[in-house]
Amino acid sequence: MAVPKARKSKAKTAMRKAHWYRKVQAKNLVPCPNCGEPIIPHRVCPFCGYYKGRQEVIVEEELGE
Repeated sequence: MAVPKARKSKAKTAMRKAHWYRKVQAKNLVPCPNCGEPIIPHRVCPFCGYYKGRQEVIVEEELGE
């Protein structure tokens, strides 16, 4: 098994750990067909509770609005 001959510096460690962050993309959001709010595809809409044209979850509206 390979073993490093010398300890890596904090800078080298940070560069290695930060490299993956450039590849991370923003989540793909699509408009809800029922209410038009942006949602993650293939999920129940948290704003209206609809999924595939059916009411799946009853969403309580806030009283402050």
